[in-house]
Amino acid sequence: MSGAPTRRGLVLGSGALALAAALPRSARAAASGPSHGLSSFGELKYGPGFPSFDYVNPMAPRGGRFSTQLVQTFGNQAFDTFDTLNPYVFRGNGAAGLNFTFDSLMVRALDEPDAMYGLIARTVETSEDGLTQRFRLRPQAHFHDGSKLTARDVAFSLKILRDKGHPAIAQEILDLEDASAEADDVVLVRYKPGYARDLPQTVAGLPVFSESWWKGRDFEASTLEAPLGSGPYRVGRMDVGRFIELERVADYWAADLPVNVGRNNFEALRYEYFRDRQAAFEAFKSGAFIYREEFTSSIWANGYDFPAAREGRVKRVTLPNNAPASIQGWWFNTRREVFKDARVREAIGLCFDFAWTNRNQMYDTYARTESFFERSDLKATGRPGPDELALLEPLRDAHPQHLPAEVFGEAWVSPASDGSGQDRALLSRANALLKEAGCTRDGSVFKLPGGAPIAFEFLDNDPIWEARTQPFIRNLARLGIQARQRIVDASQYQLRLRDFDFDIAIRNASQGATPGAELRTSFGSRAAAIPGTNNLAGIDNPVVDALIEKAVTAASRAELEAACRALDRVLRAGRYWIPMWYAPSYRLATWDVFGHPATPPAYGLGTPDLWWYDRDKARRIGRD
Repeated sequence: MSGAPTRRGLVLGSGALALAAALPRSARAAASGPSHGLSSFGELKYGPGFPSFDYVNPMAPRGGRFSTQLVQTFGNQAFDTFDTLNPYVFRGNGAAGLNFTFDSLMVRALDEPDAMYGLIARTVETSEDGLTQRFRLRPQAHFHDGSKLTARDVAFSLKILRDKGHPAIAQEILDLEDASAEADDVVLVRYKPGYARDLPQTVAGLPVFSESWWKGRDFEASTLEAPLGSGPYRVGRMDVGRFIELERVADYWAADLPVNVGRNNFEALRYEYFRDRQAAFEAFKSGAFIYREEFTSSIWANGYDFPAAREGRVKRVTLPNNAPASIQGWWFNTRREVFKDARVREAIGLCFDFAWTNRNQMYDTYARTESFFERSDLKATGRPGPDELALLEPLRDAHPQHLPAEVFGEAWVSPASDGSGQDRALLSRANALLKEAGCTRDGSVFKLPGGAPIAFEFLDNDPIWEARTQPFIRNLARLGIQARQRIVDASQYQLRLRDFDFDIAIRNASQGATPGAELRTSFGSRAAAIPGTNNLAGIDNPVVDALIEKAVTAASRAELEAACRALDRVLRAGRYWIPMWYAPSYRLATWDVFGHPATPPAYGLGTPDLWWYDRDKARRIGRD
């Protein structure tokens, strides 16, 4: 995206390829005998004896270092600093890379929309009623100190994340009834009736902690003592708030399992922290870190004219991105009185000229986001089909005030502007909407029906957003709306978003191909009242809740698509955000020391997980 990365989502263990926020969820488990994998609707690409995932390089060499910045957060993480080594709780700012230190029961396959395969668990068996699952563990699984990883550790981990974990995690696994050890190698997981379809795979992807290590320690407290893990990496050197290194575990117990072949190839991973975007870019140019995912179109277009780039030591790489697009936008905090009316929200959105911004500031490299399920089969287009109407019509009768008529017409999209920067037709439409909402003009100021001026603040965490936001603010002023921009550091920004202490804020959230319970934490009414959840907009709508439940309990992909398309229509009709844009490809800048698969898998980029260090390349550019 153009501007600061702001992605956030549920975190899984190292088996999830560290792509938590982008990953789809799984389906309600169907009764089955012991299986080596789980999938949403029962189909698995890989059989029990598969040697490796198709998208990896099984012969990838091991060694070298991978260094980068944090570009996607989970749990309590912030982009500009860290002060704790426990990112799984609400308190503190978690360090990057900790997910690589913990294994999970199963591993996500990035060339299937929703399949997982056994890591700690060699098999999973589901009961006839679907309410219990037995995960049988691999006997060789152990923690970094050599202690055996048992079913007691798994049960402890699931329950403590449910009871004391970060709200984004705890809310997604509320329907986890219990987890217990039937034997050292068998953990029994019980779910509440009516649980979300994806809960078994969410559970299978959570990190597994050592129960004995945590005994006598406060799980919810900030700590700079690295928790004991079992994953491919362990915490190495660090300078709090500046960098953290993860060292590959030489005797990692699961290194040769099929799910890990071709993965975890670097000897060390290092994450650098910077308070300033330009300082970070200068550090990359000097070689202080060697992998950069570029989110700023102006830097991509003009910033790579420096010696190392001209000499070919730094390469720009563009790789196709066919995964569902992340949804970036300005999110209204509808808890604020000024944003209670959807017509006011729409009027504000009409003052943003995407065409002008894309052409003049972003080199026409982006497409306008239209949907909450952009670039996927879940996106609503045209008029609702019979399967969508079958879901929407009963809700129109039950909740007419929450289901506007436009939902039954063409799916709403932000109208295209003329690209002038101040489209008079759109500003005129905004003016009319405000009047329809009962707002009145007092001189040059528009006022709400209660008499308060329409005034609010854009909260940002990076000066780069000034160029995007200030022309928007000028258009708002032309309409009679008083807006200002406040830029705070990343830690304060995350804190204010956690507490819903903002008017309008930018968030880039990722959707998967098979969304499930995360829809509740992003758009559900219950999550609107729980600090730390992803429902920034404060969406509190019984129609949205009903459609979310249809999505998370869908028994087939056709049912899931119908529910999500209907949900998409209702969310878009709610004008809960001002959609921004998305890029059609990954833009990467690297010091030329890496090898990587020629084409990323369909559902993720896979860095650093699938890449490797190429010693011959490094030698050629003097970095061996």
